[in-house]
Amino acid sequence: MAKIKDIKINSKKIFKISLIVYAAILIAGIVFGLIFGVSLDINFKGGTRITYAFEGDIKDEDFNAAVGEVIKSKYTVSRNTSIAGDTDTFTISLVGKKSLSAKNQEELTEKLNEKFKDNKIELYDSNSVSPTVAGTFFLKSLVAVLIAAALVVLYVGIRFKKIGGITAALTALCALVLDLMVTFVVCIIFKLQIDSNYIAVVLTILGYSLNDTIVCYDRVRENKKLYPDLSIEQNMNLSIQGILTRNIVTSVTTSLAVLTIVVVSELYGLSSLRTFAIPMTFGLLSGCVSSLFIAGPLWVVWRENREKKKAKV
Repeated sequence: MAKIKDIKINSKKIFKISLIVYAAILIAGIVFGLIFGVSLDINFKGGTRITYAFEGDIKDEDFNAAVGEVIKSKYTVSRNTSIAGDTDTFTISLVGKKSLSAKNQEELTEKLNEKFKDNKIELYDSNSVSPTVAGTFFLKSLVAVLIAAALVVLYVGIRFKKIGGITAALTALCALVLDLMVTFVVCIIFKLQIDSNYIAVVLTILGYSLNDTIVCYDRVRENKKLYPDLSIEQNMNLSIQGILTRNIVTSVTTSLAVLTIVVVSELYGLSSLRTFAIPMTFGLLSGCVSSLFIAGPLWVVWRENREKKKAKV
């Protein structure tokens, strides 16, 4: 029989600290968002992306200067190297209604070849997306996320009917929202583009964080049978204490694997990996915290309030 003195976790206390941390993250996101704005990929906002492969070495500032002689609109340039190290590229992106016609691209290619004669610059890839198509893609991505969230609520509500069902589902959803908020803020702070990789991060975090929350609720349900004399809060504290080590080990192990991807992306300048690995790392860590110290304590507060209302009737 579990004794109250054996329970060392105070979920409500950690809940308050966690809320302060998440509030600070949200404020940081708002501040950085106002300063730097949110960078959307052409798949979400429309625009043009052109990639040039080259040999030898070209200074970033020299390449930017050459591009600026042809493109008068606002653009960004990123430098990438293949993992094998055999291909170096510069990617030029114009987001929004700005786009380059075939004539402009031809003119740009000629200008670069003229400027860097010894580097054998050639057009590697060219992609243009209209704002209308981009808007449709964004809407479909949003619908996919909303459907996933709805299925989360439905699944948790049905599986945990004996400990509140819909209450457990909604508190789990609150934790998921905070996890996604963290990944979004990370993208703003690190100046990462919101692209299709980010949608993959969102859907992955939904599943990962939900799994941790389910483990927690499952332990609550089990402890309710084993220790019926424990209060709702004591049950949650005991449950979190029982799975805390497991959650930390799992999250750290997974995060180390993703951090390896971050290191590779930074070493080789793989922007496509950066936009996935960096927000994913922070999302995984957030999922470990929110599933235990946001969803759990929220469930406790909700259930306690319901018990008090029943007692008054």
